[in-house]
Amino acid sequence: MLKEEVIKELIRDVPDFPVDGIMFRDITPVLRDADSFKQVVCSMAEQVAELKPDIIVGIESRGFILGAPIALELGVGFVPVRKMGKLPADTIKAEYALEYGTNVVEIHKDAIVPGQRVVVVDDLLATGGTAAAAVQLSEELEGEVAGLVFLIELGFLDGRKKLQGYDVRTLVCY
Repeated sequence: MLKEEVIKELIRDVPDFPVDGIMFRDITPVLRDADSFKQVVCSMAEQVAELKPDIIVGIESRGFILGAPIALELGVGFVPVRKMGKLPADTIKAEYALEYGTNVVEIHKDAIVPGQRVVVVDDLLATGGTAAAAVQLSEELEGEVAGLVFLIELGFLDGRKKLQGYDVRTLVCY
């Protein structure tokens, strides 16, 4: 598994994006370099594998970029959690709080078989709202959430509090 310091060197800091005072952690340099991308995916796949998933749930959109190759690496299926109105078949939805207002994500009603072990994958754990919504949807479909794996955690935002009781793993923490 890649060391945290090595991964941090690959992630670009973008000050004042999307608004003044925010330090954005940009993973696109990781994605553009095939070796770095592969190493990060393999490191995350090691964490996911320990949770023995039957299926990976990836959160739009960077959770797709990381979750799909992890699912392929582990030989399990992949399920997208998307913003409302983006999935074509019957869905269920979960609303979650933002700094100001709310947002809604959806999953197909037939995406998870009752009893399947689910691991939620995304690039970033910040406040935990989106991840908690993905957990809620997975459990509403009677999946067993084995854990959540993120590339980056912004520890100062306390996103883990919304995920208490779940196995939460990250490769890098700021």
